[in-house]
Amino acid sequence: MHEEDDDLLFDKLHEECGVFAIYGHPEASNVTYLGLYALQHRGQESAGIAAGNGRSVNCRKDMGHVADIFKPEVLASLPGHMAIGHTRYSTTGDSKMLNAQPFSVACNKGPIAVAHNGNITNAAELRRELEADGSIFQATSDTEVILHLVARSRERTMAGALREALLQLEGAFSLVFLAADQIIVARDPHGFRPLAMGQMELAGEHRTGYVFASETCAFDLIDAVYQNDVEPGEMVTVGPKGVTRERYAPKRPLAHCAFEHVYFSRPDSIVFGRPVQQTREWMGRLLAREQPCDAEVVVPVPDSGVAAALGYASESGIPFRQALIRNHYVGRTFIEPSQAIRDFGVKLKLNPVRHLLEGKRVVLVDDSIVRGTTSRKIVRMVRHAGAKEVHMRISCPPTISPCFYGVDTPTKQHLIAANSTIEEIRKFIEADSIGYLSLGGLSRAISDENRDFCYACYTGDYPTELVQIEALMREKPDLGY
Repeated sequence: MHEEDDDLLFDKLHEECGVFAIYGHPEASNVTYLGLYALQHRGQESAGIAAGNGRSVNCRKDMGHVADIFKPEVLASLPGHMAIGHTRYSTTGDSKMLNAQPFSVACNKGPIAVAHNGNITNAAELRRELEADGSIFQATSDTEVILHLVARSRERTMAGALREALLQLEGAFSLVFLAADQIIVARDPHGFRPLAMGQMELAGEHRTGYVFASETCAFDLIDAVYQNDVEPGEMVTVGPKGVTRERYAPKRPLAHCAFEHVYFSRPDSIVFGRPVQQTREWMGRLLAREQPCDAEVVVPVPDSGVAAALGYASESGIPFRQALIRNHYVGRTFIEPSQAIRDFGVKLKLNPVRHLLEGKRVVLVDDSIVRGTTSRKIVRMVRHAGAKEVHMRISCPPTISPCFYGVDTPTKQHLIAANSTIEEIRKFIEADSIGYLSLGGLSRAISDENRDFCYACYTGDYPTELVQIEALMREKPDLGY
């Protein structure tokens, strides 16, 4: 399929990555497989698992989905009572096998493996320094920098070496680290990316396993109980001596990613201590108050707009109808559609329920508009199904700036809201009206105290030092900020 016809996949901000770690389970790699399966929505390009038995670390990874990579024979080659896992969507580095995570090496501190979710904004600078000192890199991902920093550290303990490495990093990272006999996890001091901690009781063994994951939906699948979050600037070590929690960096202003609640996270997760489904419904309620509409039916753009549409319908009193049906079993097609088949890509993935739309004034609810191409095709589809009016409502503010903290955002020149007025966006997507949730409304929905979140993609106000952003721009001038 041509890229312009595959907009339903590409006209979204992409889901960064997902990480998982477990200590103290005799089938650690099998449990990690299940955890990654639950986190598959955070990255579909590659996946990997590194497992340890207290003496050695074995790692297997490949391009593709978790279920396709980890067949029973592959998991059998990963014995041990601890493991880390990663599912990836590339935000830095090419989409190639050499950048699949975890990265694993044998160095002067023994066998180690690392995986992370986020984006290290000073990785290019650190890499230049390391290469000048003789380090040889095998990949282009920023994650490999962490391994080199740990390996060159003069600290005698693994935790000490990792602590020293973390203090040199800028940007966003939720990190899982596997050594010969311990798991270490850490979050950056701003807390951009989520990282939850849980426990699972091992039946008949009277022991407790400790688990960590980007989202709590991974805990539900393995019968683990969510305990709390790894705190920003905190490092947690789990090993033969138990659990140690320590702050490795001084406190900094918090900057949780608002888009985790808007779109990235699964609705059944608790992220940054708050249920995602509840937050999205509240966004929809506030959207109905701020952007009311004289309509007869509220229709979500599946699946991302469902929760907000429920909130919008409940608040407005307009009936909710699932009038767009998504085909979950469609991947890429290489059949060339004729030019006569208009909006081919969207039609493969969405189909209207005509009797729910014919003659109706329709409110379409979605979580975001990035380029606008998909929204235009969906508006056309709803009109062709007989809708009398089509009004678009978006449960977040206009996206005007790229993200530098682990989200694959289009360049600023490709963000429609960065280059167009609201009226121009309305005309482009061919809607009768359009309304966005305000920044204040989003803040109310995701944080009771209206603080602690990063809204840079909506404001252009970045929470880290501007010099770091400018350095990244020099490395990636195509980002267009």
